[in-house]
Amino acid sequence: MKESTKMAQIAYKALDEKIGEDIKIIDIAGISILADYFVIANGSSLTQVQALVKNVQEQMHRAGYEMKREEGNRNSTWVLLDYGDVVVHIFDQEDRLFYDLERIWSDGKEVSLDEIAQEK
Repeated sequence: MKESTKMAQIAYKALDEKIGEDIKIIDIAGISILADYFVIANGSSLTQVQALVKNVQEQMHRAGYEMKREEGNRNSTWVLLDYGDVVVHIFDQEDRLFYDLERIWSDGKEVSLDEIAQEK
């Protein structure tokens, strides 16, 4: 399994642990040099968005992955966590609908947690 796949799994599970809503993994490796995967989720409130961000940061750090860059802050309704091969986008509900990354990156392939777990 490639490293980016492990990273996407950890991010997904961290979001799921804090009840992130509508978690998606989009494989963009074939269409972009930005990353291999986008992991996208939203929270139902600003407090939940921050809890999601904190849990992803903690779980990725525990697994030994260093964040390259963070965009957004404690009061943001969209936080981007850049881990190099995996970029995690965490929104509130309104901003997720407004920015609609799934549509923008529709050339990428949405994959399930089970699908990437089976990658070699």
